This record gives sequence, C-alpha cells and structure tokens, in this order.
Amino acid sequence: MAQPISAEPDPLLVSQLNGGSGEALTALFDRYADAVYNYCFRRTASWHVAEDATATVFLEAWRGRERIATYDESALPWLYGIANNVCRNLSRSARRHLHAGGRLPSEGAADDHADGVADRLDSERQMAAVLAAVRRLPRREQEVLALVVWTGLSYEQTAAALEIPVGTVRSRLSRGRGRLSSALSRDSTSTTTSSRTGDGHA
Repeated sequence: MAQPISAEPDPLLVSQLNGGSGEALTALFDRYADAVYNYCFRRTASWHVAEDATATVFLEAWRGRERIATYDESALPWLYGIANNVCRNLSRSARRHLHAGGRLPSEGAADDHADGVADRLDSERQMAAVLAAVRRLPRREQEVLALVVWTGLSYEQTAAALEIPVGTVRSRLSRGRGRLSSALSRDSTSTTTSSRTGDGHA
C-alpha cells in the first residue's frame, strides 16, 4: 500500500512540487509552517507580521515551484531562503501597521484570552529588544546570524539558503557575533552607569 503524501520524504515531495503538485506543497506546509513562522517572528518581533510573512513564503514557494531544491534531503533551507527575502522586503511602514494592529484586542474579547494576549505582547517586546541590537549589524550579517543561531541550520545549509559560499557564511557569522557582543557589552556598561548616576541623585 502506498504511503500517504504527508509521510513522503522531502526529495519526493519537492519532485512532485516541481511538477505542479498542490498536495506536495500542502504537505510541506504542514511539515514546516511552524518552523517558518517562528523564524519570521524572530526576524520581525511581531506575531501578526510573522503570520502574514509565513503565508507569503508558501505563496512564493508555489510561484517558484519549478526552482525548488532540497539540501541534505530537506526543503527547509530553501524555505528559509524565501523567508529571509520576505522578511527583508517587508516595509517598515507595513511592520508598524501590522504590529500596531496586533496590539488592539477585538471589542468584547473573552477574558480567558487575556493571558494569551499578554504573553504574546510580552514575547514581542522581548524579541523587539533583541532585534534592536541585531539590527545594528550589517544586513548580510543579520541574515547569517538569524539562520545559523535562530534556526540551527548548518553552515552548508545556510549557504544554500542564501546562495553564498560556505566560507562567506563563516566570515559573516564571526564578524556578526563579534559586533553583537561588543554592542551588548557597551549597552550593559551604559545601563550600569546610568543606574549608578540615578542612584546618586536619589
């Protein structure tokens, strides 16, 4: 008996998707939508923007289905590559609009949703603080850092996702980590100094 399409390995699904199979795309969505969604959240610091971005990723996957390829027998690096472009191309105004919309609870929302809303907003604030530091890096270093550190892709998979040499991944990651560490160290020193100054005027 043939196995259901949802159980087929990525290379077979990708082959079917290359030929125009909508069922193959659905299977890949079911398999990887959560991973793509979490990546998009880390790149945007907004659950609502991440939802929109995830939908766009799989729409672009369908549009570019003839070009899809696997790496290490996984379609995920290719999907992350699309997600990287989608998040990069989101305009700041669109982010602000969607982010603001996500902060407005619907009228008459049930009380039992309050904790969930608070948790989502709290995670957005925490992620926004992280992104504030990461966005000081050059864009290319941000992209490598996000794929290697936040998604756990190997250097080789990251190279495939971004279509750059593995050596470039290594050098950008090294520079990015160094710049980020220095920036966080400066912020920590500045915060400590401000705190002491404030205490002195109490």
